[in-house]
Amino acid sequence: MATGEPLNLLSSKGTGIKTLINLKRVNKIKDVDSFFGMANSVLPENGLFICCAETMIQRRERILKKYPFPFNLVYFFSDYILKRVFPKMKITRWFYLWLTDDRNRVMSNPEIMGRLYYAGFREEKKEIIDGNYWYVYKKFREPLKNEKPSYGPLLRIKRVGKNRKIITVYKLRTMVPYSEFIQDYVYTHNSLKEGGKFNKDFRITRLGGLLRKMWLDEVPMIWNLLKGEIKLVGVRPLSPHYLSLYDKDLQEMRCSIKPGLLPPFYADCPESLDDIMESEKKYIEQYKKHPFRTDVKYFFRIMKNIIFHGKRSS
Repeated sequence: MATGEPLNLLSSKGTGIKTLINLKRVNKIKDVDSFFGMANSVLPENGLFICCAETMIQRRERILKKYPFPFNLVYFFSDYILKRVFPKMKITRWFYLWLTDDRNRVMSNPEIMGRLYYAGFREEKKEIIDGNYWYVYKKFREPLKNEKPSYGPLLRIKRVGKNRKIITVYKLRTMVPYSEFIQDYVYTHNSLKEGGKFNKDFRITRLGGLLRKMWLDEVPMIWNLLKGEIKLVGVRPLSPHYLSLYDKDLQEMRCSIKPGLLPPFYADCPESLDDIMESEKKYIEQYKKHPFRTDVKYFFRIMKNIIFHGKRSS
């Protein structure tokens, strides 16, 4: 097919097709999530959905090559602001929708991957052909319905709190939209680097990397602190997937106390995941014996490493 209308896919439902190929660029589809969801509904289990898009990087290269300097930079900057920044801001989204009808959207490769995973598809293959990024994805489940994707600059992400209660943590966006849905993909393909973060995490934007180094991305977590869901010093609140990488005993120890805004990671500076687990275990054991004294001690050690040794997030 070559369509951007979800209802046009209904003619394929019940026909027994196992592969659905859409030739229309994802960028030109008005409601991408609904379209992907409809594609999921017409395919059987393990059915293939193949689609194409012009990614943000491809679009930038095309614009800069097409127009002479410096007009190419002016055009690219205007295009980026209108079709990448405006859709994310509530105050400007109405203007973007009025002007573009939500078509010709600028999307990055990881955002498209995240949208496909959100719709119930898992990657089989990706390939660039004739200026288009082609995605070959296999249906492995129904679309997610209880998890609302985040798109704006303020993130509301699910983390495991005390007693395994799922809490909503607030942070400034440092990754592309829909990136939370491909965390398992990043871990499977890239594993972990020194310090326990994902290796070569292509979901992080340039601005996001700067915000992390300056600690600005975690400023909204002060609201979680005021709500009593976290404390000032404590183990970092983790996603269910990342928590599953921990030893079972340590998982239980972590969930027996509140997570914190300033983790013991910045006091001990561990390198591997095993080192991080050992650091957190040591902190929790000390905290359970002497809560106040332990947090005060760790607070000053963390501040020393941040201020005098330049310890930063990545």
